[in-house]
Amino acid sequence: MNDFLELVENKIKKNIKIEKILIIDNSSKHKKHKSFEAEKHHIRLEIESVYLKSLNKINAQRKIMTILSEELKTKIHALEIKIK
Repeated sequence: MNDFLELVENKIKKNIKIEKILIIDNSSKHKKHKSFEAEKHHIRLEIESVYLKSLNKINAQRKIMTILSEELKTKIHALEIKIK
């Protein structure tokens, strides 16, 4: 796993009680898109968390986006979140 994805994983684990996390970098699938930027990532998060499941879907996703707010400004172009 590259350093950036490890940073994302560690930030989430530090701030939320999770049981399992899978981070998939789909950036390579978007290379031909008009708005593609090589230094920005397209990330899919699959998170198993009793805590996040206890929140409604919007609040759970907001929680993740708040944790990653700095990365969303600078390093993440697209973020897909699936909470199990």
